[in-house]
Amino acid sequence: MTGFLADLVQYRGLFQMLTVLGIGGTFQIGFQISTITYMSQHVKAFINETWLERYGHPIHQDNLLLLWSMTVSIFGIGGLLGSSGSRYLTVKYGKKKCLLCNNLLMIVAASIMGFSKAAQSFEMILIGRFMCGISAGLCVPLHHQYVGEISPRKLRGFANSTASCFWTLGKAIGQISGQRELLGSQSLWPVLMASCGLPALIQIVTLPFFPESPPYLLMHKGDQEGCKKAIRQLWGEGHHQADTDDIMKEKETMKNTKILSVLELMREPAIRWQLYMIVILTTTIQLCGINAIYFYTFEVLQAAGFEESMISYMTLAVGLSELVAAVVCSSIIERLGRKVLLRGGYLVMGSLLAGITITLSLQDWYFWMPYCSLCLIILFAVVFAAGPAGATVAVRVEIFQLSCRPSAFVVSAVINWAGVFVIGTTFPFIVERLKHFCFLIFMGVLFTSGIVIHLFLPETKGKSIVEITEEFHKLNFKKKHLPTMTNHPTEDYTFCTRL
Repeated sequence: MTGFLADLVQYRGLFQMLTVLGIGGTFQIGFQISTITYMSQHVKAFINETWLERYGHPIHQDNLLLLWSMTVSIFGIGGLLGSSGSRYLTVKYGKKKCLLCNNLLMIVAASIMGFSKAAQSFEMILIGRFMCGISAGLCVPLHHQYVGEISPRKLRGFANSTASCFWTLGKAIGQISGQRELLGSQSLWPVLMASCGLPALIQIVTLPFFPESPPYLLMHKGDQEGCKKAIRQLWGEGHHQADTDDIMKEKETMKNTKILSVLELMREPAIRWQLYMIVILTTTIQLCGINAIYFYTFEVLQAAGFEESMISYMTLAVGLSELVAAVVCSSIIERLGRKVLLRGGYLVMGSLLAGITITLSLQDWYFWMPYCSLCLIILFAVVFAAGPAGATVAVRVEIFQLSCRPSAFVVSAVINWAGVFVIGTTFPFIVERLKHFCFLIFMGVLFTSGIVIHLFLPETKGKSIVEITEEFHKLNFKKKHLPTMTNHPTEDYTFCTRL
């Protein structure tokens, strides 16, 4: 604890910036994902009322379901579009400028949705949700790259895991705000829908006071003075020779190397296994079963005999448990390492899904079985947040050099948002056919990914990007002799020693 407090004082600029990035980044996305559930009945009623006023008859039930599904899924389509353009915008304008402009887009989208009821236009909700999706698609890769680049080596895992903390915090705050006693009522749901603009407003006001990432300033802009100033503002006035040496080593390896496009990234043999890992990690997050768990929580609680008025509060308990576990992850990730959290988390989650499948199959046999299902569901959410959720973010940032990172995050984001859209549209049909046995599919994915991570993912804890790249070279060039990388001192090292 004493060491953490010392770091908090020395790196207070970094902790302040992590807070600003988290509030305007993954917090607001988690907030939107959780609040849309509480607006289902209200938005459907609004669509029906608007349709009746316009055409003189109620909307057909099939058309109502279609419009609601479009309202939910168009967020993923916007995310797919936004993430596809993140590489170009990041390289051309830098992460700070992109985030500031992205916040403006989110504020406009929130305003459009907030005034939809007053304007009697459900189309405004569709437009706003689409714009929110574009903003979220841009925000996620920008946020993760920014956090990874501003963090010193010893705090890199902790800093990356804060994205998961703010994500779960946003979901929890969204669940609280969505209660009918607060903003989840028939009269206040437009305010709840528009409130996603508040985090964006906070970030747009505070982010200008913080610097661009030091590696970007040095490697892309050649601004040594700006890099030194950014390091002092974020990391304090202490001695940061090892971290600045890491930046210089990466710059040395990037000499005469351009920023790779997505196609060039996919064709490059030197980063083949890094690409495999990011595809596996992103796909596993989508197919780990966490969305199915949240879907079944209501049914499990209903089967246990709880009143529907209490179920929303008990579902909130699951979200709060996930939040606590995400905070725990940020404190243990630098001790246990990323590989342990991923491999162990996958295997434990797979085992819990097997237990959940059994208890759901037997819940009509014993009166106490639904309580067992609920306990396993809460434990599953805890393990997910404490392990794979935070570690996945850290690994995705750490295994790519700056020349590959923007395109790599485009690949990851496209897979992620495509998965959100596909799973969102197909999952109800899977559940209808397989019922609770759908968990067996997710269990197979988790066990398979756990084995692959154990066999092929190098541990990245405490290693520089150059060291991590050399580890992956052993997989990318198994039978080829690689010359040892040498870093010749240049005038750039004068810059390092004077920090």
